[in-house]
Amino acid sequence: MQRLSAASAAVFALPWLVSGKEESEQTKEKDMNPIKQHFPLGFQWETQDPFLFCVHHEDQFPVGTEQMGPNTEHFKGRHMGDDFIIKDGFRMYHGKKVPGFPGHPHRGFETITVVRKGMVDHADSLGAAGRYGNGDVQWMTAGKGVQHSEMFPLLSQTEENPLELFQVWLNLPKKDKMVEPHFKMLWRESIPNLKFDNDKVLVELIAGNWNGKQAGTPPPDSWAFPAENEVLIVNIKMEPHSKIVLPKTSTDINRSVFFYEGDQLNINEQQFDSYSGFFLDPSVETELKSSDTAVSIFVLQGKPIGEQVMQYGPFVMNTKEEIKQAFDDYHQTQFGGWPWKRYDQVHDRSKPRFALHADGKEEVKEI
Repeated sequence: MQRLSAASAAVFALPWLVSGKEESEQTKEKDMNPIKQHFPLGFQWETQDPFLFCVHHEDQFPVGTEQMGPNTEHFKGRHMGDDFIIKDGFRMYHGKKVPGFPGHPHRGFETITVVRKGMVDHADSLGAAGRYGNGDVQWMTAGKGVQHSEMFPLLSQTEENPLELFQVWLNLPKKDKMVEPHFKMLWRESIPNLKFDNDKVLVELIAGNWNGKQAGTPPPDSWAFPAENEVLIVNIKMEPHSKIVLPKTSTDINRSVFFYEGDQLNINEQQFDSYSGFFLDPSVETELKSSDTAVSIFVLQGKPIGEQVMQYGPFVMNTKEEIKQAFDDYHQTQFGGWPWKRYDQVHDRSKPRFALHADGKEEVKEI
């Protein structure tokens, strides 16, 4: 009888003990600060391994001409061919007629181009081509070497042609730096859109896993392909007075959060102004809350590769010798040459969104 009484007492005492322990742990976690580093955002954003680079392009391009570029009156006062200062609301970048980036080489990493507004025309040294935008993502593994162009055709001749995109460089480990080049399209129709807080928060799941929801498959040789590398790329849109909790993961994962649109963002009740970047501890529960204006946030996360990075311009390798070899190889082979009429190749204005792959496979989507 005494044993039964003791057991009964233990049963009734257990919920109280567990509740107290959980409350203590929750209080402790709430008091923990997830922010490792806070920094202002410029044109190019600071990133962490396995990411090398992130830039936010935002240009208010004017009405297009027959050649799908701006009227030449906009060229005055610009350093044409190397125009990175906003004038009249836009940059020409390396383009001289059409804004964008004419043919240039890459080796040893991947480019992920997330287009929020506007269109991008792709062409490359493998004979592949494409037009994508307004929510589409192109994921290109440069691998052992490829030339490609990324032009921004001004398709409308009656209305302005705004462009907004992120370009992200994701490193490749040494074992994969010389894989065959490859690109994959993540069309906007296939990108999961997750909704939270009574549909006031939209999460565009570009890469990775968000609490069991899975993005499309990245290219096969990507660092993002193995699930254990926990690569996550999301764009978050929050209406005023909304909130969302970021999924937790292990402490050895690097998480970068970029607050690029809106007036104020609260991270675990700490208030920050727009155009702020953060390196976060992903093992600490992190709640994001908007205030009186809508908020936009871009997130890059992944397991670090942890190898030496040697970068020179468009080549990212592990040693100086490999960089030299990349230049030698490019000068000798041009990474396959350039099969297009123009280095600033743009496609016919009437073409819809499409992707022509090096193996001849073509995907076609409506504009």
